[in-house]
Amino acid sequence: MIQPKKLLTCAAFMLFCTIGAFAQGKQTEEADAAFKKGFFFDAIELYKKAYTTEKKASDKAKVIFKIGEVYRAMGDAENAQVWFEKANKAQYPDPITYFYIGQALKDQGKYAEAIAAFNKYKEKNPGDARADAGLAACQQAQGWVDAPTRYKVDPEVLLNSPQNDFSAAYSDKRNSDVVFASSRPASTGTETDKILGESFTDLFSSSRDKLGKWSEPVRLQPVINTPAHEGSATFNSKRNMMYFTRCPHEKKKAFGCDIWVSKKVGNNYSEPVMLPLSPQQDKNDTTTITNGHPALSPDDQTLLFSSNRKGGQGGKDLWKVGLDKNGMPVGQAVNLGKDINGPKDEMFPFWRKNGDLYFTSDRPSGMGGMDIYRAEKTGEGTWGHVENVKYPLNSAYDDLSIAFDDDNDRGLFTSNRPGGKGEMDIWRFYVPDLVFALQGVVKNKVTGEPIPDAKVEVVGTDGANFNALTDASGGFNFTENGKDRYIKENTSYTIRASKDQYLVVNDQITTVGLTESTTFVKEYLLQPAAKDIAIELPEVQFELDKASLTPQGKDSLEVLYTTLVENPTIIIELSAHTDSRGADAYNMNLSQNRAQSCVNYLIGKGIDPARMVAKGYGKTRLRITDAEIAKMATKEEKEAAHQKNRRVEFRVLSFDYVPKAGQGTQGN
Repeated sequence: MIQPKKLLTCAAFMLFCTIGAFAQGKQTEEADAAFKKGFFFDAIELYKKAYTTEKKASDKAKVIFKIGEVYRAMGDAENAQVWFEKANKAQYPDPITYFYIGQALKDQGKYAEAIAAFNKYKEKNPGDARADAGLAACQQAQGWVDAPTRYKVDPEVLLNSPQNDFSAAYSDKRNSDVVFASSRPASTGTETDKILGESFTDLFSSSRDKLGKWSEPVRLQPVINTPAHEGSATFNSKRNMMYFTRCPHEKKKAFGCDIWVSKKVGNNYSEPVMLPLSPQQDKNDTTTITNGHPALSPDDQTLLFSSNRKGGQGGKDLWKVGLDKNGMPVGQAVNLGKDINGPKDEMFPFWRKNGDLYFTSDRPSGMGGMDIYRAEKTGEGTWGHVENVKYPLNSAYDDLSIAFDDDNDRGLFTSNRPGGKGEMDIWRFYVPDLVFALQGVVKNKVTGEPIPDAKVEVVGTDGANFNALTDASGGFNFTENGKDRYIKENTSYTIRASKDQYLVVNDQITTVGLTESTTFVKEYLLQPAAKDIAIELPEVQFELDKASLTPQGKDSLEVLYTTLVENPTIIIELSAHTDSRGADAYNMNLSQNRAQSCVNYLIGKGIDPARMVAKGYGKTRLRITDAEIAKMATKEEKEAAHQKNRRVEFRVLSFDYVPKAGQGTQGN
């Protein structure tokens, strides 16, 4: 598979490599010259021929190493690995081969093998910090693969060909049309690119119908496409001006690249005009300046582009320049600075509507090859806090040229990862909807048996209101609601499980803040509430011989208060019991007063007194008899048994209470 450093040299138009020199034959010199010009396809063939003519084993090893260097410059990690390993076998003296093998393995996603290669290089050259950086990057990349972001990616099959297809740009206001670069056979011209070894790239267009299907890509008019390279286009907000990159071509000559602009009327384009972006050079300066990868600010007043001009941080940097009302540059281009640019290459900028800057870089901290990065807006035309967008938008392969579909968290990008149609391919990315569901079972709290035909009601903060009856096994399930879902993102829900002759159970769930699909699984235990069933409350404490509630006792009664609020139609008897010690009449009176204290407390909280009956039972309903207590071995056990007899309970007398008008569920 062709890796895009090869592509970026011709179609993204930005890579030229220099090489070291050694005593060599004529064919090797010719290969070096081709390599230096960026004619990689020719350089490989010339080096292979030179290998057969070199006499010394050491010179042959150097030729093998240079073939590996060409493949490395092209971004062809598989072949780079093969040739650097051959260089080792040929006893190439510089251990840098192990570092390059590590890079090549990393660029194939073989992180464990890459770590071994970087460690080998570290052994042979312990002073080079690049080894530690390579090791850290591999470990970090593997972590990103193991814990991917929410994005999903898929190849746009109908846009892609077995050749290079890249840099898709939305070309209409609905973002249903795109223009992208391709080296497919339908491209203009019949010559073969010395860098790619295949056709030159042209700009193609395609439209997406209402079902999301892309039309057969069509080459743009000859006024745009030439026998040379055209690529990396972008459009203004009105979609009536297209900026694109063009690289002139002439046999045996390497040219820089420039950004051109053409007005669009309907499906037609005007004769393009080259933007005067390149600075004046000293007559002795033979550097070939390249300008490419245009991107516009949301207000169309600033142009971003990538260039290798002087004054940058190294390699290709991102620059910005103001535009006049006609869309032409004004003033000098300004480097985006070291917060964005580094010693490596920064390319393919995209200025998102929210102000964030996305771009592509081959900085060593990435997952392998070219990676996409995001920078936060820090001011007008300034950015910082650069971060890798991680897996799966990035991969061990080359990932570049992202474009968002308006304000939506979806769009298109370019990658040569496996799963595409050929070399570089256009992929779509999107954040799938989170899928939530609620399911569970309703059971009898006392027996543990399932309760069929219990009602489960759900109310959402988004206004949703739905319910269901449990099945024969007590189960309920809220998943799909036709083509919709019952449980939605960023919503909280109140749940109520109920059935006649049982106390209701209330619950809450929320999807607010959740970043993963979730199924909420619940078990609701309903308390039977028949007249003959006493329901024990948490311990309601009283001081010795007193009927006034303690603070702890009031806290315990909050459970009953909540029960009365959640069950607004029940009428209860609130009963108090003593232990067996003391006179019958005394205990009966004490328990009655204690029961009334509980009722009075609840009245004070707003519960209608008509819903409560206070009843003291004294020591007439002991849980543990005196005979049973007498058999207990220790004083502590006996006192604990007496405590169990001193209890407060309630039972439901009826479900017939009708709240008064305006009373709500809490009574007075």
